[in-house]
Formats: sequence, structure tokens, C-alpha cells
Amino acid sequence: MVRYIPLAVLLLLAGCFNMPGGDVTADSSGANTVNGSIHVPAGTKSGELATVNGSIHIDENSTVGSAGTVNGSVSLGAHSTAASLATVNGGITLGDGAHVAREVSTVNGGLTLDTGADVGGVLANVNGRIALHAAHVGGGLRTVDGDIDVLGASRVEGGIIVKRGGGGLFSFHTHTPRVVIGPGAVVHGELRFEREVQLYVSDQASTGAISGATAIRFSGASPPTG
Repeated sequence: MVRYIPLAVLLLLAGCFNMPGGDVTADSSGANTVNGSIHVPAGTKSGELATVNGSIHIDENSTVGSAGTVNGSVSLGAHSTAASLATVNGGITLGDGAHVAREVSTVNGGLTLDTGADVGGVLANVNGRIALHAAHVGGGLRTVDGDIDVLGASRVEGGIIVKRGGGGLFSFHTHTPRVVIGPGAVVHGELRFEREVQLYVSDQASTGAISGATAIRFSGASPPTG
């Protein structure tokens, strides 16, 4: 089984079942709900955020602790900071200059990092596109069935791993992942592919050793489609 959602986040979410539902606005202590979304207004300093059925929206220039949901998306606004972000069914987006100290993870959903966004730990999912736009990830990229685009002046430490599904819930393999390392991007560490992928690497990009796939080199802004 592929395990991406941190245990501490799941325990936090489990505790939500004893709490009332409904949409809430976070305050300095954080926010918890069950059937509702959480909103963090711009410029707020808040604690941990947790819901089960709902999204979490953190406005710009805010500071929060860990934020997690089960069914819903998570968005971290421009120049905001969080300890970690996690969901199970939903995507996660980091705005321009947003920073997450530790991991960012989902199971079924895309992960998008806008210009100047920074993740200190691993960026991981099972299904869904991972897209970096001139962003930084310190702990590597991990997926099973997701496409990956490392674009602009993005920098990744810790390499890239596309894992082979372990069976059961996490055995997807519904398509061949497309991995693009674009012009100006840098990936430090091994690019390891445990299953078939389409790997495109710009002649203006820099990567570590590649195993399990043969890189198709391309020039220009983007690789061929199709």
C-alpha cells in the first residue's frame, strides 16, 4: 500500500467526528468541523484546521498550522504559510509565494504550485496531475498514476518517484503517466520509474540519474503532444 497521508493528520481528522458541522471561519485557535468548509481570512494567524466533508480555503498573507480534510480541496493563498496540507479526495493549490514547511499530500486529486511556492517536504499523490510553475519542493515528488509537469525555473530536491501500485485500493494504472521536465527546471536526485511512463526532458533542464525510463529530449517551450 502507498501511504502518503501523515498519521498525525488522520488522527486529527478522526477527532472531528465529535464536533458540530457547518461552514466555519477560523480564528487564532484554528477551526474544526465535520460537514462544512473552513475559511481563513486574509492576514489571519490561526492554528490547526480540520474538516471531513468540506474544503479549506486560506486567503493570502495568512499563517496556519496543519490543514487537513477527507473530502474536499485545500487552497493556500499567495504568500501564506502552513505547517502541512493534506486531503484524501480533492486537489491542493499553493498560490504565488506560498510556503508549506512539511509535506503536501492527497490521494485522489491534483497538486498545483504557482510561481515562487515552496514545499519543504514531499509533494505526493496517487491520482491527479502534479504541476510546478517556477516553484520549489524540498522532499521530492511521488505519485502512482499522476502526470507530472516541472515547469519554468522550478527546482526539486529529493528526486521523482513514480511507484508501482501495490494492489487493492491503490492499484490504479489506468493510463501511462506523462512526465515533463521543462526548460530551466532542475531536479536533484534520482528520477525512478517503477512502471511505464512517457518521460520528456528539455535540453535546457538538469536532472539526476534516470532509472526505469528512457528520456525523450526536446527543444523549445514544450514537448510534442499526442
